[in-house]
Amino acid sequence: MTHCRSPLHLFNTFSRTLEEFRPIAPPKVRIYACGPTVYGRAHIGNFRTFLFVDLLRRVLALFGFEPEQVMNYTDVDDKTIAAAQAASLPLREFTSRYIDLFEQDMKTLHILLPDRRPKATDHIGLMIALIEKLLQNGHAYVGEDRSVYFRIDSFPDYGRLAHLDRRGLQPGARIAQDEYVKESVGDFALWKAWKPEDGEVGWDSPWGRGRPGWHIECSAMSMHYLGEEFDIHCGGSDLVFPHHENEIAQSRCATGKAFAHVWLHCSHVLVDGEKMSKSLGNVYSVADVLAKGYTGRHLRFLLLTAAHYRQTLNFTWDALAAAKAAVDRIDDWLARWRPLPAERFAAATPEGETLLSSFCGALAEDLNLPDALGHFFDFLRATNRALDLGAPLPNLPAIWQAVDSVLGLGEPLDTPSSLVQELAGRRADARSRKDWKESDSLREAIEQEGWTVRDTPKGQELRRR
Repeated sequence: MTHCRSPLHLFNTFSRTLEEFRPIAPPKVRIYACGPTVYGRAHIGNFRTFLFVDLLRRVLALFGFEPEQVMNYTDVDDKTIAAAQAASLPLREFTSRYIDLFEQDMKTLHILLPDRRPKATDHIGLMIALIEKLLQNGHAYVGEDRSVYFRIDSFPDYGRLAHLDRRGLQPGARIAQDEYVKESVGDFALWKAWKPEDGEVGWDSPWGRGRPGWHIECSAMSMHYLGEEFDIHCGGSDLVFPHHENEIAQSRCATGKAFAHVWLHCSHVLVDGEKMSKSLGNVYSVADVLAKGYTGRHLRFLLLTAAHYRQTLNFTWDALAAAKAAVDRIDDWLARWRPLPAERFAAATPEGETLLSSFCGALAEDLNLPDALGHFFDFLRATNRALDLGAPLPNLPAIWQAVDSVLGLGEPLDTPSSLVQELAGRRADARSRKDWKESDSLREAIEQEGWTVRDTPKGQELRRR
């Protein structure tokens, strides 16, 4: 496959600058991405972040790197315990349901599965060992409640990722909950002592029975699988503080090393210009989108291309319809040239080289897929004109392979069922007899099966609705 040769620049949240990406041990790139907290079905806002990580992996591969990704499942924290208790289910059984649903949705959206997907509950021993290091070197202490807290005033760099004003820090203030607001900065829990509402959830530790805090989970698992220093840590912008800030503090204090070298964050999704909330009824899952007749390819295209990953994306059903229309244009283009013999495609042409150069150039500037896609659609229009004229064509199979290695659309969904093909055959026969009433009736029957039919000079074309 064609590889991009220009330097890749990424916006590092830590430095707030666009930096040339230089991995620790090229061509290997080690990536950690915060995965879902599995207490409910992930929504489209969550999946924008996971698609961003998928885009990162695909672009790295196009630029000749070899990415290795670890993504965790947070299957024990305040939310998962409360939700499992409400469902009257053991924690493991409860969270496994949502892990399965999440992975089904990943497949629907053509998201590459991470190389490793560790669960927090399988790594409690690692977390206890990491907390012991922090206690031994004075960065943590056991509170009166037998929980273990990280001492933020022991780490002078605390707040650099989120650009916090250290004057607002509250040494000695203790925060037991996993998530808190910026105004509540204080020593955070590494280990939470067992309490009755935890039920059967708990593990033995040197400080008594309890469970890990959310933040220590990612530090333990990322460093276990990727090493004490690795290339990229990414997630949603909502994780910058407190989660990623706390990860940096506890990891660097435990090892004395840099932890992640580059921090990348994806912005959030609005729905019709408003924040997603259950009270507004605008929290949509992948299943909700499919129920409207769209496919994972359509949703993938929208969430990847409607805005740059660092910009807020506004989801609307009109925008999704426009994404479907764009995907249909691509599928029409593919259908035009794929049946052609290999001799119709030149090994290299100026048009093809220009497209790949422009496409790579846009991606090289902080994964700017919307701009890259603009260059691709210009190329699509030009090659459609060449197809109309019977003119020489660039090496379309190789070019599409490179472009779709990033877009990740893959093939159009499935082929028509035998019933749909039979209906289409009967409709073609009716049209040859000029029986327009029968033709219209068969068109309606085809549409009821989820397909549309279009009449072209070459005959009927069937398309999934």
